[in-house]
Amino acid sequence: MATTVNAGARLDRLPISSFHYRIFWLVGAGMFFDGYDLYVAGGVLADVIHTHFSTLPQNLKFLSLTFVGMTLGALITGFVGDALGRRFTYQINLLIFGLASLAAAFAQNMDQLIVCRFVQGLGLGAEIVVGYSTLTEFVPPKTRGRWLSFMAFIVVAGFPATAILSYLIIPNFGWRPMFVIAGIGSLIVWYLRKRLPESPRWLESKDRTAEAATLLQAIEKEVAPAGGLPAPAMAAAVAPVPASAMLKPPILQSMIVGSWALVTINTLIFGFVIFLPQFFLRQGLTITNSLAYTLVLSAASLIGCAIGAYTADFIGRRWTIIGASIAAIVFGWFYARFNAASDPAAVLSVGFVLIVAIYVLTAVLFGVYTPELFPTEIRLRANGICNTIGRGATVVSPFVVGFLMVHYHLPGVLWLMIALLVVQIMLVFAWGVEPRNRTLEDVAAQAS
Repeated sequence: MATTVNAGARLDRLPISSFHYRIFWLVGAGMFFDGYDLYVAGGVLADVIHTHFSTLPQNLKFLSLTFVGMTLGALITGFVGDALGRRFTYQINLLIFGLASLAAAFAQNMDQLIVCRFVQGLGLGAEIVVGYSTLTEFVPPKTRGRWLSFMAFIVVAGFPATAILSYLIIPNFGWRPMFVIAGIGSLIVWYLRKRLPESPRWLESKDRTAEAATLLQAIEKEVAPAGGLPAPAMAAAVAPVPASAMLKPPILQSMIVGSWALVTINTLIFGFVIFLPQFFLRQGLTITNSLAYTLVLSAASLIGCAIGAYTADFIGRRWTIIGASIAAIVFGWFYARFNAASDPAAVLSVGFVLIVAIYVLTAVLFGVYTPELFPTEIRLRANGICNTIGRGATVVSPFVVGFLMVHYHLPGVLWLMIALLVVQIMLVFAWGVEPRNRTLEDVAAQAS
């Protein structure tokens, strides 16, 4: 990597200003609709099967092809984002899932809806990779965990937003307006995000030093306080990192940790959280009560992300992941013992804590940890591959969960979650890197 511009150190010593908040909200607005589109499946699938627009096998196909699209989107975005830049990539993916959402609202049968959902998945998978990675390259190391966890908070806010809208809209107007909201909102954000700058770190990694220097000067002029900016730290001499480094230690271990962590959290979300309305229906609740229960539990997702935002910088990423995994195992075991129809208080109280633990993991694993593990030159590719593996596992997880629901009911689903969490704890403890309070260049130097 060229060091003449010293982009990393110059960005890391900037005081927090309106520039950082502008980047956060422009990226975050798109990420919110990404989260909304992810979680809209829960209420929509409960309604389409309730109204006989679909069958359970079609619902599972809907979820599976969503994940196929997200898997391909994550993989393609990693290569495109490292080759053509962050700015180009996060614009094109938002356009894709915005247009596909509008098309989904007018699907005439379940097969058409499944095709639209696959195209949506391409944009959804891309947004997760490029959104977190882009913000990672702009915010300072001392508060990076907090910034990225709150970005996850914005994404997860799509869960209660979807739950509220599903509760208000679906029983009265059906599922189609849910996709109209996603499409229109995404296209508005697509237009506004034209103001986002390219990452100076990426420009420097491509030896586009003149562009990086000009952009950094503009940023520094905008945020400089009255007394001027402190001198940046000297740039560490870091050799360029080729893509082949992903196949060798120590980056290989980080790839394994990142991939398994994303397999686990994707399965927790899309094998358990997304299925909550259908679990409740199978336990004897009405569609309205099922959506109401889901709405109550969705509030825990925001609390979990807020806790993750605090602990990621306070105690570090590794111990936050390990602690939240243990909590999810314990409360998952208790949750498996209750039935929604016969013991609603227990379902809501234990389920609330379980969802909090899951979303602490969501904030740290999606938003903070995985993008930090890799050098700038390969950040999107490595993060994209980890997300591809994570999404790839969820291509089959709806069918696994469907089988477990039929034959072993909710306890069978939860035992699958617990097994994944146990392996995650062992991998993070053995091979997990701790990026807390470290510059991205420092982490890259250790890995080179």
